[in-house]
Amino acid sequence: MRVLRPAELGEGERELWRELRALSGSPRNPFMEPEFTDAVGRVRPQARVAVVHEGGTAAGFLPHERGPLGQGRAIGLGVSDCQGAVLRPGLRPDAGRLLRACSLSSLAFDNLQAEQELFLPYAAEEYATYVIDVEKGYEAYESVLRAQSPKFLKTTLAKERRLGRQIGDLRFVFDERDPAALRTLMEWKSAQYRRTGRRDRFAQDWITRLVGLLAETRAPQCTGTLSVLYAGGRPVAAHFGLRSATVLSCWFPAYDPEFSKYSPGLVLHLRMAQAAAAEGIGTLDLGRGAAEYKDSLKTGELPVYEGAVTRAGAGAVLHWLGREPARRAHSFVRNRPRLAALAARALKGAARLRRS
Repeated sequence: MRVLRPAELGEGERELWRELRALSGSPRNPFMEPEFTDAVGRVRPQARVAVVHEGGTAAGFLPHERGPLGQGRAIGLGVSDCQGAVLRPGLRPDAGRLLRACSLSSLAFDNLQAEQELFLPYAAEEYATYVIDVEKGYEAYESVLRAQSPKFLKTTLAKERRLGRQIGDLRFVFDERDPAALRTLMEWKSAQYRRTGRRDRFAQDWITRLVGLLAETRAPQCTGTLSVLYAGGRPVAAHFGLRSATVLSCWFPAYDPEFSKYSPGLVLHLRMAQAAAAEGIGTLDLGRGAAEYKDSLKTGELPVYEGAVTRAGAGAVLHWLGREPARRAHSFVRNRPRLAALAARALKGAARLRRS
């Protein structure tokens, strides 16, 4: 086995990576493609790829990041919505030996793909990632919404019409290339994080740079996609995510609060679903984490997992001390809706106090 920086992978190895993804039968989530790992490698110096060999030839890849004392994490942990190894079908290396070969004492993941048999035994929590199925076309999706959320669909479409009448003609761009629109989205998102008391991801330079790199990425199975809803010539809602030929992985949605009464974010997601279906994309992955808008839009759920593989030693102890108490506390709150609601209100209250 060899451990390389992402930029050191040869084109033959990258092509094999893509072939293995195609053979896996798993949804072609763009976060699992070599282009995403390449982009992370350009902003995270500790990014690595283990090239797993079988019979003297490359047969798999494990993208990861190596921290102090060998504490490892899935590539892009914290922003990556799909994680795991890319292995030849039937190949099942020993997880402990794999970590040892990578000089890792632990490997943490928080959005492990359900088909990852190698790491599933080490999962500590299961979460739902919410999906929109447009495989049969947008009209079929709207029919599903009319059946399961008739009030939501009727209200959202009415708000869309009202937005056009009161603010100005609507225009939707599925793949906007204007850098100013991306900057506007990031400003909206940062303000949203601050309003809700959440950590501002775009205050972290590496995340801002990563999004900028991915916005310029154009590959068949990993293309940065900025979608923007305009009203009267000005942007009112936007989303940046990654798409493959079959999956649009939703990532950073936001809208201008000035237009909140029109629910522009919901309108945007309906138009994204419509455009994705027209492009032949069958699934929109809304990501892990419960939210009212996801409940309204979704047609189903898929499992993802959080946990860590560890080897005996000081590094494993440090991993446990650094992550397990917080993970268990979050799990305790999340599984108690009233407590979770109180926590959310407390975060928003703290955010208001910081702004005052």
